[in-house]
Amino acid sequence: MKTVSVALVLCLNVGVDPPDVVKTTPCARLECWIDPLSMGPQKALETIGANLQKQYENWQPRARYKQSLDPTVDEVKKLCTSLRRNAKEERVLFHYNGHGVPRPTVNGEVWVFNKNYTQYIPLSIYDLQTWMGSPSIFVYDCSNAGLIVKSFKQFALQREQELEVAAINPNHPLAQMPLPPSMKNCIQLAACEAHELLPMIPDLPADLFTSCLTTPIKIALRWFCMQKCVSLVPGVTLDLIEKIPGRLNDRRTPLGELNWIFTAITDTIAWNVLPRDLFQKLFRQDLLVASLFRNFLLAERIMRSYNCTPVSSPRLPPTYMHAMWQAWDLAVDICLSQLPTIIEEGTAFRHSPFFAEQLTAFQVWLTMGVENRNPPEQLPIVLQVLLSQVHRLRALDLLGRFLDLGPWAVSLALSVGIFPYVLKLLQSSARELRPLLVFIWAKILAVDSELVVALSHLVVQYESNFCTVALQFMEEEKNYPLPSPAATEAGSLTPVRDSPCTPRLRSVSSYGNIRAVTTARNLNKSLQNLSLTEESGGAVAFSPGNLSTSSSASSTLGSPENEEYILSFETIDKMRRVSSYSSLNSLIGVSFNSVYTQIWRVLLHLAADPYPDVSDLAMKVLNSIAYKATVNARPQRILDTSSLTQSAPASPTNKGMHIHQVGGSPPATSTSSSSLTNDVAKQPVSRDLPSGRPGAAGPVGAQYTPHSHQFPRTRKMFDKGPEQTTDDGDDAAGHKSFISASVQTGFCDWSARYFAQPVMKIPEEHDLESQIRKEREWRFLRNSLVRKQAQQLIQKGVTRLDDQIFLNRNPGVPSVVKFHPFTPCIAVADKDSICFWDWEKGEKLDYFHNGNPRYTRVTAMEYLNGQDCSLLLTATDDGAIRVWKNFADLEKNPEMVTAWQGLSDMLPTTRGAGMVVDWEQETGLLMSSGDVRIVRIWDTDREMKVQDIPTGADSCVTSLSCDSHRSLIVAGLGDGSIRVYDRRMALSECRVMTYREHTAWVVKAYLQKHPEGRIMSVSVNGDVRVFDPRMPESVNVLQIVKGLTALDIHPQANLIACGSVNQFTAIYNGSGELINNIKYYDGFMGQRVGAISCLAFHPHWPHLAVGSNDYYISVYSVEKRVR
Repeated sequence: MKTVSVALVLCLNVGVDPPDVVKTTPCARLECWIDPLSMGPQKALETIGANLQKQYENWQPRARYKQSLDPTVDEVKKLCTSLRRNAKEERVLFHYNGHGVPRPTVNGEVWVFNKNYTQYIPLSIYDLQTWMGSPSIFVYDCSNAGLIVKSFKQFALQREQELEVAAINPNHPLAQMPLPPSMKNCIQLAACEAHELLPMIPDLPADLFTSCLTTPIKIALRWFCMQKCVSLVPGVTLDLIEKIPGRLNDRRTPLGELNWIFTAITDTIAWNVLPRDLFQKLFRQDLLVASLFRNFLLAERIMRSYNCTPVSSPRLPPTYMHAMWQAWDLAVDICLSQLPTIIEEGTAFRHSPFFAEQLTAFQVWLTMGVENRNPPEQLPIVLQVLLSQVHRLRALDLLGRFLDLGPWAVSLALSVGIFPYVLKLLQSSARELRPLLVFIWAKILAVDSELVVALSHLVVQYESNFCTVALQFMEEEKNYPLPSPAATEAGSLTPVRDSPCTPRLRSVSSYGNIRAVTTARNLNKSLQNLSLTEESGGAVAFSPGNLSTSSSASSTLGSPENEEYILSFETIDKMRRVSSYSSLNSLIGVSFNSVYTQIWRVLLHLAADPYPDVSDLAMKVLNSIAYKATVNARPQRILDTSSLTQSAPASPTNKGMHIHQVGGSPPATSTSSSSLTNDVAKQPVSRDLPSGRPGAAGPVGAQYTPHSHQFPRTRKMFDKGPEQTTDDGDDAAGHKSFISASVQTGFCDWSARYFAQPVMKIPEEHDLESQIRKEREWRFLRNSLVRKQAQQLIQKGVTRLDDQIFLNRNPGVPSVVKFHPFTPCIAVADKDSICFWDWEKGEKLDYFHNGNPRYTRVTAMEYLNGQDCSLLLTATDDGAIRVWKNFADLEKNPEMVTAWQGLSDMLPTTRGAGMVVDWEQETGLLMSSGDVRIVRIWDTDREMKVQDIPTGADSCVTSLSCDSHRSLIVAGLGDGSIRVYDRRMALSECRVMTYREHTAWVVKAYLQKHPEGRIMSVSVNGDVRVFDPRMPESVNVLQIVKGLTALDIHPQANLIACGSVNQFTAIYNGSGELINNIKYYDGFMGQRVGAISCLAFHPHWPHLAVGSNDYYISVYSVEKRVR
């Protein structure tokens, strides 16, 4: 809504004073800054009217203005009705100056003239309401103007009562007339209260109220010079302020800067004092109304100093004593102090520090404030500063920090009017503003989704700017910093995200690349690159030209809920692993270089992703494709073979796959192709693991012709498919609902929730009194105590290590065992589950399924952030990595934080090394290798692959050890070699040393973590070698027991523990001397230890955990008298 018409009604009767007002001598004479007695009455009246129109045009130049000078009742009626008719539903302004007529009456009347100007004629406010209609705004500049406001409200109430009566009584005269608009939308501004007279001070204009509303800067400077404080600014007079240079719309000039400051201050006062809905109505909907109400605040301040109280409807709270007026006085003082030298000597104008100081105040509020505080009063000023190039960057930065406080801050900024300001900045080409603009827009759109629609209409207009800003920023800022906890103790906290939504980031990354390559010219080549690259976990950002993201990631297109799957995990993974050129060609019946083949291969990779949401969604897409292929394979829907230009491929295996329909009857059996069955049912993570996994083979599918066979081989790649007629409406509807569920994504909603919450908030652990900080300090003290006590125990010397302090039967055969570094908790992994034990109390803490397929096994475990809130990383022999939280927690269920394909092209075997990992807590890097020919390094902070180091060997990697300070990686291999890599060097030069002294499988290779640390390695034959990384040969050789199945080296106590196939554990010192053997469990019966399957030392205590094939897990320590 805007004001489109303005009626200027002046009842001055120049030269004749009204009978009911006794004027002082001297008296205020100026009307619109013109002395009416300086010229003839008629000319003065016309000049005043023209001047008033110009003053209004400064605020709304596009409105339609009509003057009515000393009018009659009929002229006023004609004027108002014509303006209302032309304005239609828009607002009309009625300005009334009654300085030349009697004061308003208590009966609700103002005065005009008869035609001969011999009588004053009353004009009823009731009639004026009828002519003006609604919405309207009325300005009354006359004595006792408050009476008009009261009468207006009484008449408006009377109208509503009459309408209520007419609605009940159909015979009422108003019942047959159209309903007039409500007068509640009308706004009124009156110069004084009902019992007050206008001030008559000769140095002020007679129309002081009109001057405040239409020329605020001029009257404000004049009033300032009349105050006592002006003596602090020598040389400034009323005549001098008339010469102040500049234009109101030029912020670089003194007059323009004062107008800019005045706008910011009045906006700020109104926003801080008025209710939000009233502020929006008066200051943000109509340009002219907003200007009048800003100036009305000045009128209240000036006129109250002369015992005159302006009135408004709706009524505003008092604002004349607001503290921001002092800032205005200071700005005026600074400007006027320069005025004499600027005018007389021509010196340059020094700009006011007002905006810089207000930004500083806003920054103080952001920095020093507390929760549950009042909103910052400088917020409207910050938005005004966005118009200035000098302060824009700082203002955007502070605005972004404010919006980051939460949805309430975004709502406050929107209530101030941030949208048009930030939208205008989209046209800016300044690169330094782009990251701030993207962040601010993300914050706004995350909270107010309705603005997305408004923005979409503007993207076309600003496409070259807005899209460039967003995309270039994403390209430049690929490595987003994550909010990480503060570093504690000796190690840093690696911000592995503890949200199950983490894989969505790489999912959308991969999805974006798939979309990008589908529009590229080299479509097939791009898809090959995408599908054949390693599963990299994906960077958060992507660009169409960068196709290095994961093929194991997928677009997060929805989440299956209690749906039956057509394709099983085993079948999908087998298909993915054997998807060679020939097998894929025979599988789907089209050429390998076809775009369909590449997309299908990518989907197979996605369906085998270790993160359930990613794999489930990919399987839904595969199922949808399979369903469509089944429907299209029905005989009545297949094109006649004579229409095909070429015969089907000669391969005898391209008769297709066997599937079963969703929601249909089982097709007939066939023996000539593979079957895709629902072998595995998904299982939720549970502490009570079922004894067996339900596996129900789905019905065997009917033979069908693949969907691709319906297309002629010579058709264009992007040509339309064959026309089909569907007779089964239910199947079509079922397929539509099936595929619609597959294209849903929660990523945008998740991103919106993420950006709606603070992302730059100072971590709570930095608050010295917070619960998180106190818990972290407690853990810090506990960790220090553990290190100190363990070191003291080791310094006493370890003569025996056979005191059994824990023994219990594990639910599964232990395959990997890992001590928590600081709590009495031990993690024991069997083939596909994890069990947690308290080795001090002898209690089982937790047991849950790891989520890996049944044909795979857990081969490695690591604790991440062990010194703080720990996460558990598990690695399986299919190359998958999973990270868990809330384990061993009695109040929460274990939850998967993230999962990704750490290594590709690994074939699960019972004799291989599986997957081996080593974790660098200081750097957050994860080293991974195994039954592959590379060592892959992952950066968990950035969630992406960092480096692939070729091993240079034809055998698997059996052990990994790294040292972050020297950037060295030591790998033990199945061929007996020990290889040392420096990850700082180029790939062709990074293998700095190779030792070939072992002749058999290396069980353990350990790199000591200190600057002079050596390499200790042990082979399955029991030969121990000690290497100095700087020397080409070993510096020490030891021999221990042969036939090793497991081995570990204590990082501090110089101990070696080895498990033998002969059902005993031997502990040696660093010199190769046997300390003791462990052959029997403690107890009355003294049962013999089973074949050792795994063992591990505690990182600090001289404790040894041993797992055996008889399901038992035991923990041994030094003698009790030593402890």
